[in-house]
Amino acid sequence: MSQVPPYNPNDPKASPYASPQGAGVQTNYGQGDATGGVIPYKNVPALISYYLGIFSLIPCIGLVLGPPAVILGIIGLVKKKQNPAVKGTAHAIVGIVIGGICTVLWGGLIVLGIIGGAVG
Repeated sequence: MSQVPPYNPNDPKASPYASPQGAGVQTNYGQGDATGGVIPYKNVPALISYYLGIFSLIPCIGLVLGPPAVILGIIGLVKKKQNPAVKGTAHAIVGIVIGGICTVLWGGLIVLGIIGGAVG
């Protein structure tokens, strides 16, 4: 195993940020972006659908955010179908499912509250 010389601040060629030779530091990750393909930044409707679906779990705003989550999730799936290189299927599906469930849940609770208020 070779010894790496210590950093010498008087050496103009030395960089304190350089990786030592032979340290096995990989610089080319082969994924094409910094996210590693996890965040579908090329499929914006799917990504927005995901976030709207998650935020629709919050009471009082869930009824407002749920329907756009479903609509944008469907648009994201259509975009994925048109261009298979675009990622985001899982994000779109999560947005559709959670947005749909929250729309029905919060809408049903509001209807029940109105009926309960009218009866009582």
